[in-house]
Amino acid sequence: MKVKKGDKIIIITGRDRSKTGSVLKVFPKTNSLLIEGLNLITRHVKPKRSGEKGQKIKVPTAIPVSNVQLVCAKCKKPTKITYQVSEKKKIRICKKCKSSID
Repeated sequence: MKVKKGDKIIIITGRDRSKTGSVLKVFPKTNSLLIEGLNLITRHVKPKRSGEKGQKIKVPTAIPVSNVQLVCAKCKKPTKITYQVSEKKKIRICKKCKSSID
């Protein structure tokens, strides 16, 4: 998977199209990820104790990796990624500005 936790991404399809956020968690088995503050659903929570009120909570849900694109930190544009192997390390490279992404 080319996207890691903490990366800044942009959503390219769906109702949150063209919004940006950072990755909270990556799920490689399902090929999806959680984005901070985006792709929210409403959860209805029952009251736990007597006298307490129920409430609606906005919770982020997983979005497929194919619906997002990484934003390069240097050129600030959505970009694809290539890899370069040097000294037994795999480095992610921006295809637009050719800088490393970390």
